[in-house]
Amino acid sequence: MNCTSRRRFLAALAGAFLCPVSTFAAEAPPALMLAGKYRPGLDLSAYWVSEKFDGVRGYWDGQRLWTRGGEPLSPPDWFIEGWPATPMDGELWAGRGHFEEASGTVRQRQPDDQAWRRIRFMVFDLPAHPGVFDERMQAYHALLQRLGCEWVVAVPQEKVTDHASLQRRLKAIVRAGAEGLMLHRGDSLYRAVRGDDLVKLKPFDDAEAKVLSYVPGKGRHAGRMGALWVETPEGLRFRLGSGFTDAQRERPPSIGSWVTYRHHGLHDSGLPRFAAFLRERPDFRPQPMPTPP
Repeated sequence: MNCTSRRRFLAALAGAFLCPVSTFAAEAPPALMLAGKYRPGLDLSAYWVSEKFDGVRGYWDGQRLWTRGGEPLSPPDWFIEGWPATPMDGELWAGRGHFEEASGTVRQRQPDDQAWRRIRFMVFDLPAHPGVFDERMQAYHALLQRLGCEWVVAVPQEKVTDHASLQRRLKAIVRAGAEGLMLHRGDSLYRAVRGDDLVKLKPFDDAEAKVLSYVPGKGRHAGRMGALWVETPEGLRFRLGSGFTDAQRERPPSIGSWVTYRHHGLHDSGLPRFAAFLRERPDFRPQPMPTPP
């Protein structure tokens, strides 16, 4: 590595160290329902199917918007004007393939009006409603119809009868630019747990890991980040070196921050196969590991 390349690389790393993981102080994360992973054999007749929106999970507590990780958001006053006191669970979304735009917009302490006008709050559940999802779905559609706000959207739900039909639906929606599908069990109550009441289906697996350190690049990546050393919530460490844009290599995720990576199953060791960087995850908070009996 020559002197110029070394200076560029060190400058990039210095910028990454200085870049905060979040611009907001985190509170206790809201008690949200978490999605498990789809597996063949589920009784699809019991589920409603919707698009999986690649945005920022948003929780409206009746007065304020929060991220999944417990960070307060600062939307423009007009964005939340007239919203009901009823808690709403949804996704702050800027359109298919625009996750970075959505994340950058909603995390600004001083809201950018023009940027927020491209955001939609895609509501898919009512956490405080006492009924099962069949009832909650009808309730959130009715609630948002009364609200009449074009940037607060009731997520449509549909029925899919069998696994083959579900896979056809997945391929079609991914081809159109979506991330995948979500399946809500119709007879389930809203519970802040991860399980089969809510499952996600995507054409690849994904998971989160914490950034431990940087590996300097070589060849065309000389002078910038070549790979990340990361650690899973279970304590497994591996090198994550693909999936990055040139801009991300120039200014890599901060040490100590969390990232999402995609992969194609696991090795016997538990390490991911063909792992590739997907995005930064500033709202991620790992769940405590269960205490052995």
